[in-house]
Amino acid sequence: MPQLKCTVQTCVHNKQFLCDLDAVQVGGEQAKTARETCCDSFQERKGDVYTDVTGTASDLSNIDCKATDCMYNEKCECHAGKISVEGSNACHCGETECATFECKH
Repeated sequence: MPQLKCTVQTCVHNKQFLCDLDAVQVGGEQAKTARETCCDSFQERKGDVYTDVTGTASDLSNIDCKATDCMYNEKCECHAGKISVEGSNACHCGETECATFECKH
């Protein structure tokens, strides 16, 4: 289970750079670069209210990854030691990315 750091402060699941989800979905089935990936689990936080976050935040998460050309992807699971999800001012998942992505080709 990778250690997860998330800089997407506009996501309802983000609590002080940690995620309150047990599993995160990374999209980018055709991705060849980090910019072509995204966090499909992203949900925009409305306003400055943090009370919408229901789970307990953790720095560890299962990563269901659709970016099959990533060197850390094994059978759609991430096996990197650490990953970073970025997109600090994102309004939708397309403005986020898995910054740890490295193309294996």
